[in-house]
Amino acid sequence: MTAVGIIGYGSFGALVETLIKKFAPAVEVKIFSSRREPDGTHFFSFEEVALCDMVVPSVPIHAFEETVTKLLPLMQPESILVDVATVKVHTVEVLRRLAPERRWIATHPMFGPESFAKRNGDVTGFRIVLTEHTLPKEQYAQLVAALRACAFSVVEMSPEEHDKHLAETLFLTHLVGQIIARGNFGRTNIDTVSFGYLMDAVESVKQDTSLFQDVFRYNPYCRDVLNRFGIAEGEVQALLAIN
Repeated sequence: MTAVGIIGYGSFGALVETLIKKFAPAVEVKIFSSRREPDGTHFFSFEEVALCDMVVPSVPIHAFEETVTKLLPLMQPESILVDVATVKVHTVEVLRRLAPERRWIATHPMFGPESFAKRNGDVTGFRIVLTEHTLPKEQYAQLVAALRACAFSVVEMSPEEHDKHLAETLFLTHLVGQIIARGNFGRTNIDTVSFGYLMDAVESVKQDTSLFQDVFRYNPYCRDVLNRFGIAEGEVQALLAIN
């Protein structure tokens, strides 16, 4: 592999670039961003990026299908499309439908730019979920081995398992974070340790309103979590005898 293309240059697209340069410095990285003009060294046209050996659409979930539709006719036959979206049932369905004969792998890195920065770039133990793929067996095994050699923890599960877990973890964290942020709760000079952990979580997700909305829209298991949260809130209020 000589070149990796990244479609989209938000915070996660920038993190993908950082990781490639950290672990595969000999690989050329080509980036397409709708907000940047191609310069032939860092940023390139959509068409040029699509020709890379591996292409990573780092776009919002709601833009995934449109991006893949535009990307596939431009990619080389043996190139690999890497899905890094936060949901997997939706994106895998898109890839099954649009790219049944192409090489792709559906993944979800369970970390982001903030956690990467807090660890000073140490990825040891950071989880990457691998769900479905169409890679040849040997190529898939090489990819898994390469990720583990970089100290990532590789977790294999189905798209449905992933989304069920995600609804009860990431979505729930975002839900609580959005509620706390909108309630104007904040740190004080007498915070308990546990409250500090809670605010760490809130501060890491409260700005991701678009992701929060997309995850709810495209993860079929989030509505159940939202309903359970509402029922539990009512039970807690009853426990406190709040009228």
